[in-house]
Amino acid sequence: MPTDTNPIRPIGIIHTEFKTLHDMPIQPAGASSVTGTIVINPELQPGLTDLDGFSHIYLIYQFHQSSGYDLMPTPFLDIHPHGVFATRAPRRPNPIGLSIVRLLSVRDNELTIQGADILDGTPLLDIKPYVDQFDRVKEPRSGWVSASEQAVEQKKSDHRFSSKNSPA
Repeated sequence: MPTDTNPIRPIGIIHTEFKTLHDMPIQPAGASSVTGTIVINPELQPGLTDLDGFSHIYLIYQFHQSSGYDLMPTPFLDIHPHGVFATRAPRRPNPIGLSIVRLLSVRDNELTIQGADILDGTPLLDIKPYVDQFDRVKEPRSGWVSASEQAVEQKKSDHRFSSKNSPA
């Protein structure tokens, strides 16, 4: 939890071709050819040193257009509700998103990325490099998602970002 001495605040802004939530891809797999840019706050530019040696990066960002949350959402890839923590639903108690994208270039305080399934103007909270030796898992299981893994590239966003029946 942020404190007065260590608040969480954006380190930059993510820019993509997606100006509205309507018809946006829901995961990087559905946006594999989409490029975007990230503009890091200028005072943080030294923190990008050596990042260009990585092929992929994790982006941790705020779902700034999502409101409220649903503890039992019906995910994009299913017709049955699941616990919010067993989904990647955007309406969460803490509206934080995570994407792994390809890093194409780093120039000054601007990054060019590929696989950007993110709304234009999204506040970026952090960047972490993807490290195959650390991040690859052996024998992964994808729970209920396994039944619809082929559908992810075709799915687009819908009303699930808004708070029509939100408890919070």
